[in-house]
Amino acid sequence: MNRLEGKVAFITGAGSGIGRGMALRFAEEGADIGCFDLSIETAEETAELVRNLGQKAITYEGDVRKSEDLVAGVEKTVSELGDLWVACANAGINATGTILTLTEEDWQRVIDVNLTGVFLTCQAAARQMVEQGKGGRIISTASVAAEVAYPGWVPYCATKAGVRMMTRSMAQELAGHKITVNSIGPGPTATNFFGNANTPEFQEQAGSTMPLGRMGQATDMGAMAAFIASDDGEYATGSYFLVDGGMQDSSVQAVVRP
Repeated sequence: MNRLEGKVAFITGAGSGIGRGMALRFAEEGADIGCFDLSIETAEETAELVRNLGQKAITYEGDVRKSEDLVAGVEKTVSELGDLWVACANAGINATGTILTLTEEDWQRVIDVNLTGVFLTCQAAARQMVEQGKGGRIISTASVAAEVAYPGWVPYCATKAGVRMMTRSMAQELAGHKITVNSIGPGPTATNFFGNANTPEFQEQAGSTMPLGRMGQATDMGAMAAFIASDDGEYATGSYFLVDGGMQDSSVQAVVRP
């Protein structure tokens, strides 16, 4: 623990789910947190949990589809907490529907958040880190759906695969600045992503299909992000860290949909 003592993190989608899991694990490791979310209420909830762990936290209500929001969120984080060390481009959404039924509006909405939003988050963070001249860590949230095809999730699978390759390209561009760029690939994770379906019964049923016998938790993703963000992860860049309980390599791949 305390691998991130004195560091500052900026996390999109920090108000819930995996973003909150990252924020709390980073705080446990000694980092102060900039909590960026579309919902200021949930961002404040996460920030209060961070403060309860003895770390500082600020919040920013913003939309990852808007570069001006991200730049302002990064600037507020740096102004109030200090130089930025790690940025997590985590915010994401889904829209269900087959190629025959999905609307163009839903397709574009997922593209705008999951792909453009990740790009704009990474860009704002990278520019800040380059200006500081001290290196840093950028972590994107991809998904096992970057490699496993889920019927009814066409835009989600497409964007998460795009995040993987975008991460690899950015890693090459930023290596000279001592900034690493990696992605995490969560498997089915017990978060509000599944909405009303996220019940104990749902988690038990889904977990029974996983080689490790349970669904992933936000804390699992936070632990992997903390490793990447720490000195322990300094030689990894352009990598994809799959955190799926063995699902992808199982002979029976879980299909978990709300």
